Amino acid sequence: MNATIDRTTPRERAPSPPARLSLTPSSTVLGRLDGAWWPRSRNLFRALPALADALIGPSELVTRVTVNPVGWPVIPRTIPVSGHIVHVGWFTDEQHPHTLVLLSRTVGRWNLLVVPPETGAAAAARLMYAAATVGNRRTADRLMADEEATGDVTGTRSGEEAWETDGGAWARPPLSRH
Repeated sequence: MNATIDRTTPRERAPSPPARLSLTPSSTVLGRLDGAWWPRSRNLFRALPALADALIGPSELVTRVTVNPVGWPVIPRTIPVSGHIVHVGWFTDEQHPHTLVLLSRTVGRWNLLVVPPETGAAAAARLMYAAATVGNRRTADRLMADEEATGDVTGTRSGEEAWETDGGAWARPPLSRH
């Protein structure tokens, strides 16, 4: 998959809806992930500000984010967030496609599972819960594979299943006039 690096930064952006975020509670038991984020789109420029705003307080700033370009068609070099600039980096080999790393000078680092935006609500809820469970030792790759094994990772339905559950019915043969 090709990713485009966007070197421009528009001065203004439309307000983002609140982030769909699930974080691991503070604990002495460390896991591999600090939670999960379910963005509303694959537009990092529009989605990241809501996530950063949900994670930071008035004296804390998200300064850098890294992603794998597989899940993001356009990767801006910088993104304005609440009056400051967040620098964006990307790694293809070192970072799993379903993870996002946020860095802050005051808080530290968050490793988040990125639930694909097109994922159905039930699958997203399961993934977000699993990623935010205290002491979770599964990687993003393992969580996604486990969810895929259940058959509901993207919430898509076959044509027949959609037809049946949305009230469809097979066509009846026309009445014959004999």
